[in-house]
Amino acid sequence: MKPKYKRVLLKLSGESLAGEMKHGIDFETVLKICKPIKECVDAGVEVGIVVGGGNFWRGRSSGEMDRTRADHMGMLATTINALGVCDALEQLGVNVRVQTAIAMHQIAEPYIRNKAVLHLQKGRVVVFGCGTGNPFFSTDTAAALRAAEIEADIVMKATMVDGVYDSDPKKNPNAKKYDTISFHEVLNKDLAVMDSTAASLCKDNNLPILVFSIDDPENIYKAVCGENIGTIVTAND
Repeated sequence: MKPKYKRVLLKLSGESLAGEMKHGIDFETVLKICKPIKECVDAGVEVGIVVGGGNFWRGRSSGEMDRTRADHMGMLATTINALGVCDALEQLGVNVRVQTAIAMHQIAEPYIRNKAVLHLQKGRVVVFGCGTGNPFFSTDTAAALRAAEIEADIVMKATMVDGVYDSDPKKNPNAKKYDTISFHEVLNKDLAVMDSTAASLCKDNNLPILVFSIDDPENIYKAVCGENIGTIVTAND
């Protein structure tokens, strides 16, 4: 299969890295996820990755804690995941750089857009940690922002469901899955693709989003090759 996209931004949820443990990092699962990413790189695709932190901490679920501080804790959780993904990719022989939106020079590069693009052009995977570096913004929004900054062709959201539905498929067995859908419809119907800030950012920058299941990690390579998996969200009505 020949890749359809030259440069992609892959959004990985923290939960996907936890595997069956449901919490923390299951390194065998991370390796399985990273193998198709290596396939993408070997095929000449430039790959940026944004990781979530929900397998360790969610700022919005922190109860009475100050939201800004809770979100900062979530950013640190994404850094743990970014380092785990980096290690797995390196074990597979992939050149990787971790860049974080909050400076932590001893373990990662600070996020610099031009440097990130240069890494991508040299065939290195860039893993972006710490979200946007700001509280009140999700890692979905970070994925949309980084994708726009590095001029990615598409945002690929690897998630726990196999696409976008008109209602929750876990609660409604008759939920309808979309093959394609517009940003306008996603925002109007408040569908669970990304949060509204992320979806609006992609819409404003004409960045398509592909939502697909990570249950089979090989879907990552299939998605890059343009196979008909998941749901694609575009600006077209």
